[in-house]
Amino acid sequence: MITVLVVDDDKNTRLLFKAVLESERYTVLTAENGSQALEVMDGAHVDLVVLDVMMPEMDGYEFTRLLRTEDNNLPILMVSAKQLPADKRMGFTLGVDDYMTKPIDEMEMLLRIKALLRRARIANERKIVIGEVVLDYDCFSVSKGDRVEELPQKEFLLLYKLLSYPGKIFTRIQLMDEIWGADSETGWETVTVHIGRLRKRFEGWEEFEILSVRGLGYKAVKKI
Repeated sequence: MITVLVVDDDKNTRLLFKAVLESERYTVLTAENGSQALEVMDGAHVDLVVLDVMMPEMDGYEFTRLLRTEDNNLPILMVSAKQLPADKRMGFTLGVDDYMTKPIDEMEMLLRIKALLRRARIANERKIVIGEVVLDYDCFSVSKGDRVEELPQKEFLLLYKLLSYPGKIFTRIQLMDEIWGADSETGWETVTVHIGRLRKRFEGWEEFEILSVRGLGYKAVKKI
């Protein structure tokens, strides 16, 4: 799954962008300023940032400067009310990849995001291959030779998330937020149930395994 971090101090803007992006099946994280965005990135993988300029504590310019100073090439789409050519030049000089001015056209924003992801070779990574096993994001299927398992959406997304980051430990709460959504009324026990179903479904498959990490959560291990 592709994760987009929306950084804006305006709550309504964050909610709007989150809804638009989730309608295209992106996983969306949010932050109110650059400092909070860095904290989010410490605990989660992010593929692209949609970034405001004028924010308290750390603005978009400073956030971009810090990332590029650390040689972090994460794609950044700057979305700002600042429309002067000098403002745009500042953003590009610091290292943003694209710049839009508010109010934005939602479809144009999605197209720009897809273009940035394509350049970053992220959007095309919609399959995970482990030996003879292929996870196909577009079909929600897992195949091995002639055998094809078509999974329920949540089961597939859970397995795809774990195998996208082999060896990385995810807590149940992290998985709940990313797969079911932070606003879901479903309890974290649902994750345990789905993990159990995945283990039973792929019992005996030698290519990967889902492990429990006591007191923390789960991780997937590629075995070939």
